[in-house]
Order: sequence, then structure tokens, then C-alpha cells
Amino acid sequence: MNAAFTWDFSAVVQNYPVLLKGVGMTALLWAIAFPASMLLGFFISLATGARAPVAVAVGRSYVEVFRNTPVMIQLIWFFYAFPILTGQQLTPMVAALCGLILNASAYCSEIFRGGMASIPRRQWEGGRALGMSRAQLMRRVIVPQVMARMLPAFTNRGIELAKNTSIASVIAVQELMYQGRALSSAFYRPLEILTAVGLIYFLLIYPGAWLASRLEKRFAARA
Repeated sequence: MNAAFTWDFSAVVQNYPVLLKGVGMTALLWAIAFPASMLLGFFISLATGARAPVAVAVGRSYVEVFRNTPVMIQLIWFFYAFPILTGQQLTPMVAALCGLILNASAYCSEIFRGGMASIPRRQWEGGRALGMSRAQLMRRVIVPQVMARMLPAFTNRGIELAKNTSIASVIAVQELMYQGRALSSAFYRPLEILTAVGLIYFLLIYPGAWLASRLEKRFAARA
């Protein structure tokens, strides 16, 4: 580091409402995207586990496309390329949510699929023997166990999604990273401002990481 350099966080202190606004947008993106990706991922997992070859092919294709392309490309595609195909320009917020939800749901579907595959076959057969429909069996027997077993994995996916919200800044969604970059350009103090942004992300995400670690240890002890 330059010996003449001195830290100056005055730009951060003076403009904390701007960063708080970014935190609010980051939280909103996550609060919408995470439940939506879990719900969509559940239905995709049903498709990949179906008996119909067409449903399986569609589900697997969806998972492979969104797992094996960068989430940044997906966000940019929805914002810049989707309007060319449809003639409808998505707002930055909607484009960001499309990319984040579709990407995260592909991973969530694999978590669900792995969880359902871990349920002993006799439980499926026992539920059918009791006269349960597939929907009743899923709701009463399978899903509660899957959620308990996969909770640490879903917690980790939620953490990853929280970090991925920072990518929305590339299409001008005014979340935390966008506001940090804007302040850095305005005040020419990128080191202090981006350090503060990184610290805020840490404070937002670390509790979830700590919870995931605790859950993993608890479920490992029960195994």
C-alpha cells in the first residue's frame, strides 16, 4: 500500500442512506427470488422424476441449461436479448428476478430430487397401500422429510443466491453493489466504499452461513 495513503470513510458515513437503500433492494431481490426458486425447483424436480419421457427430458434440459451457463449471462440475456425476441422490454428488476429465479431453481430442483431419492421405497409403497394419492403422499410423507433432510443444502443455496444478487448491478438494479459502485465513481474513494460494501454483505450473509453450519452439524449428529 502507498505509504502516503490514508483511509477516509467520510464518503461512506455521509452517504449511508444510499447504501441502506441498496441493502433494501438486495433484501427485496432475495426475498422474492429465494421462495420462488424453491417453489419452481420443486415442480421441476417432479418433472425430472416423472414417468413420462417428455416431462423428464424437459426437466433435465431446464436444469442443465440454467446450471451450466453463468448467472450473469442469464440476467443480461433477459434484459437485452429477450426484448429482441418478444418486443417487450423488461425492467431491470424483472430481468434480474428472471435470471436469479431460473438459475437458483435449477439447483433447488436437484436438491429436491436428491432428497426424494433418499426416501426409502417402502415409504412410498406404504403410502400407496394406505390409499393415498400421489399428491397426498408428497404432502404428508415425502415433502416434510425432504425439507428436514435438505434444510442445510437449501440454506447454502439461499446464501449463494444472496451473493448472486450483486450481479444485478450490471443491468442497473439499484441494489447494494450498484450503489457502492456509484458512490465510488462519485467520490473517488473506491477502497473505502467497496470495503464498506463488502463488510455489509458479510454482515448480511454470515448469519445464514453460521446457521447452515449449525444445521449440518445437527443433522450429521442425528444420522
